[in-house]
Amino acid sequence: MPKSAQPAHAVEPSVASDAARLAGRLQLERYERLERIVHKSQFDVVTEVDTLSEQLIIDTLRAAFPADAFLAEESGRSHVTGAANESGATRGRAGGNGARPAAVADQRLWVIDPLDGTVNYANGIPVFCVSIGLVEGGQPVVGVIYDPLRDELFSAVAGAGAQLDGQPIRHPVKDKMSDLVVSLAVSRRGWLSRERAVRQRIRVSRVMGSAALALAYVGNGRFDGFIQAGGLSLWDICAAGLIAVEGGATVTTLGGGPWFDIASADRSIGLVAAAPAHHRTFLELLA
Repeated sequence: MPKSAQPAHAVEPSVASDAARLAGRLQLERYERLERIVHKSQFDVVTEVDTLSEQLIIDTLRAAFPADAFLAEESGRSHVTGAANESGATRGRAGGNGARPAAVADQRLWVIDPLDGTVNYANGIPVFCVSIGLVEGGQPVVGVIYDPLRDELFSAVAGAGAQLDGQPIRHPVKDKMSDLVVSLAVSRRGWLSRERAVRQRIRVSRVMGSAALALAYVGNGRFDGFIQAGGLSLWDICAAGLIAVEGGATVTTLGGGPWFDIASADRSIGLVAAAPAHHRTFLELLA
């Protein structure tokens, strides 16, 4: 390779990390000092920090990559390039049912959750994070998860492994299912027996209230597995799923299919992540 050439995605992780840290700094400044909380739905809320964090992230990314598009939890999707949006192009979510068109093959798309774990954040529970992923050709290629309270930054580049604070991480494999600690959220009607079957095979389960952070934890083995039966959106999984995969875990849908589909509707995704030695068993327990 010529000396002047850079490896693919040499700059993007650094810029995404800077954006995540900027948003995290804002979140720490406002933590437990919120002025406004709005109910998005019966069980979901949004704060002024979500909106401000998202704008910080988009502004930082757009300054470095003006031709890229964005899919962000609070503001929706830019369907054209960032530069065009600034001249007045339409933004917003695609379709009334939350479905979105497949990404244009040559369009880079940043998938952003500015504050994953907003309910935790709004209630002063210290479990939340910033999630930023880059999609190319419909697949995640860069992922960053930042936990402001612990000042921990998980990152991954497709094919280049995962890191925590710049150090390589791997998902450790435990031989026995009975030793596993699993992030488990199976709140689907008729799934009680499946949830019970999983609980009977593992050591203990946990629900953190931040799916992105829990899934990223699979990358270095803080969680031995991650199971959520639904309710996830692309911004929940884009960065964290890549970190788990690059850490050595197997990640799929509940049916064993590809874990990332850019056309997925909001809140429609369910995932299973675990070491390859245990992933198939979890799928069988959930079938």
